[in-house]
Amino acid sequence: MRLLVTGGAGFIGSNYVRNIVNGSLKGVSEVIILDKLTYAGSLNNLEDLPKDSYRFVHGDICDSDTVNTLLKVCDAVVNFAAESHVDRSIKSAREFINTNIVGTHTLLEACKNQDVERYLQVSTDEVYGSIVQGSWTEESPLLPNSPYSASKASGDLIVRSFNKTFGLPTLITRCTNNYGPFQYPEKVIPLFVTNLIDSLKIPIYGKGNNIRDWLHVDDHCRAIHLVLKRGVVGETYNIGGGRGLSNNELAIMILDQLGKDSKEIEFVADRQGHDLRYSLGFDKIQNDLGYFPLISFEEGIKQTIAWYKAHESWWRPLKNKK
Repeated sequence: MRLLVTGGAGFIGSNYVRNIVNGSLKGVSEVIILDKLTYAGSLNNLEDLPKDSYRFVHGDICDSDTVNTLLKVCDAVVNFAAESHVDRSIKSAREFINTNIVGTHTLLEACKNQDVERYLQVSTDEVYGSIVQGSWTEESPLLPNSPYSASKASGDLIVRSFNKTFGLPTLITRCTNNYGPFQYPEKVIPLFVTNLIDSLKIPIYGKGNNIRDWLHVDDHCRAIHLVLKRGVVGETYNIGGGRGLSNNELAIMILDQLGKDSKEIEFVADRQGHDLRYSLGFDKIQNDLGYFPLISFEEGIKQTIAWYKAHESWWRPLKNKK
């Protein structure tokens, strides 16, 4: 399979490519990465990989000429390209609309033109909104509450429409919060870890009661690849980690790992429209494709903290940009 990975220089995309190159994910004969290299995408995320293990193209998924040219030599697409930080979408939604909606449409049109065999849209649990108790299923309504999640939900609906209207062989995955190496330091886990390394306070929105389910990026990549290869065309698959934690619980676990205490927590004004709780039911991918997370949060957070300790040269320039 010749695979186009859009957003492949970002956090999840680069880990997906890494898992293909190291042989953890099978069945790919050629990888082409298309990435705009915005603030969260960097060739530094790929620097440990052999240069002949992938082809990199600097470009935008909104550029139809570039996308059509690349898809002439590709069998399938995994679309990681997205603007994904909620706070940034609250300050300015324009780039989220462009990338997450217009970019998705551009990719789909090109896939239709080039008869691509499979298109997989990587989405988020945030499209479902907030849930007080229980868990969302793939049949739950889309009720996004931020400009970011609304733009992702819009992209998902466009993907669905191209399957239903044109018969395009599309798939959608929706994941819970990811963590792991190469995650941009504005995200909560690397923000907490790098702040504590620098003896800075860790900021927690509101009272810290907001709950998220945590999924190691390698488990996510494995699930995506299962769906790409074996998922039923036209279907959506939730991908969960099975470990829900409040932001307070998350902070305490990280503080404990770094030998610090709750005096390092600083509660800050809550985010506008802050969803209280996310929880994905992922029975479908477990029962149909045999997926289940392999990396416990306890082990994964240890590995992640160790990675950030060992890779200060990677994250410090990014943190100093802010």
